[in-house]
Amino acid sequence: MAKAKLLIIEDDEGLCSQYRWAFPEYDLFFAHTRVQGVALALKEQPAVAVTDLGLPPDADGVSEGFAALDAFANQLPKMKVIIATSHGERAHALRAVRSGAYDFCEKPADIEMLRSIVARAQRLHALEEENRALAAAPTASPIKRIITAAEPMLKVCRTIERLAPTNVSVMLLGDSGTGKEALAHALHDMGPRAKFPFVAINCGAIPENLLESELFGYERGAFTGAVKQTIGKIEAANKGTLFLDEIGDLPYQLQVKLLRFLQEQVIERVGGRQTIPVDVRVVSATNMNLDDQVSTGKFRNDLLYRLNSVSVRIPPLRDRPGDVMLLARFFLGRYNQEFGRSLRGFTESAIAAIEAHSWPGNVRELENRMKRAAVMADGRMIDAVDLELSADNGALEDLDLRAARSRAERVVVTKALDRSGGRYAVAAKLLGVSRPTLYALLESHGMTVDMSVPAASADAEPNEK
Repeated sequence: MAKAKLLIIEDDEGLCSQYRWAFPEYDLFFAHTRVQGVALALKEQPAVAVTDLGLPPDADGVSEGFAALDAFANQLPKMKVIIATSHGERAHALRAVRSGAYDFCEKPADIEMLRSIVARAQRLHALEEENRALAAAPTASPIKRIITAAEPMLKVCRTIERLAPTNVSVMLLGDSGTGKEALAHALHDMGPRAKFPFVAINCGAIPENLLESELFGYERGAFTGAVKQTIGKIEAANKGTLFLDEIGDLPYQLQVKLLRFLQEQVIERVGGRQTIPVDVRVVSATNMNLDDQVSTGKFRNDLLYRLNSVSVRIPPLRDRPGDVMLLARFFLGRYNQEFGRSLRGFTESAIAAIEAHSWPGNVRELENRMKRAAVMADGRMIDAVDLELSADNGALEDLDLRAARSRAERVVVTKALDRSGGRYAVAAKLLGVSRPTLYALLESHGMTVDMSVPAASADAEPNEK
């Protein structure tokens, strides 16, 4: 396998030699000035760069280093930049992190610490690339509106492919939010009627006294307010596809009129006497058990036979192995772009919560929770709290060891920060880890690093009492 690329921007030849010795597993590229470094970065596209702040022609200042950082932020925002600073330049280092640097390391460098920071940056870059790839090509599904890699849903997609070229009536059965309308669109788009209208109507969302005129249209003067002739949804779908969503909510009296249309392929507008031929393919959907509705006299058996030439049962999200995280990453990519965010992924507690939740609202519920999380998340990673999934509703109360360790780790880190008064150096000492490791822990748990903490107070020991 090709070595990972690492860019070093450093004008001290002695340090360059040290870096050559320290990073044998990387393909190293060296530059001695900002201009050389930016040009080399654009050419080689490394995942990580280590750059000094003091570069010629301002080797004693920091202007060139910050100019390089600005160039990378604008031209190579995915690259992780690690700042090397001289001892005592903590304020510059914190300013660099606020300006987009991934991390910093003081010179003379602790080589093992620097190797750890570089390795962590490489892993994070690889993870972000994987997330972007998943968002860009999220599905093996043959249907563009359906994102899935789960065999039960792929089977449904293959069934839709076989049914699309035919003219049979199809009934889609499944819980709310499982994608019934998307599959109805697929039946239309993949069939011979694709260039004609696709018309959808939700039979449960329109008041009963208005539903007949919505479906069949009306003539001028048919009722108060009917000031002009208006065609209905059925007529508007002529030569195309009519999608009757929530067909189980259709009032009984309208079921008779719809049955006549399905048998004879003609309609009469409300207030009219002329029969109008209409050629449509009918696709219906429901989350009800229509056999029970028939047995209780709420749904006509003969209408059910007409609508249900072929039925397709859509599995709920909880029965689609692996799809919940696939969809979550897809929505993360979508809302990152839509809202201008740069969220990097999910904490372990978020993943555990997502996988533990039963998703009664299916894909629609997941999409809504992801949209809220993308807007409201404070950290770089989405946490369970951002998704409004917490121990209160049982989402995190599971026996998964990884999730339990993650929860315990977050609690301990939070306590260390509280005890240290928010001073990272002190909190790292309490935890027995290095400061960069503490930053990595904060990032992995979606906890924001407050770079406004002054250097003196950040490093000071807590007062002894």
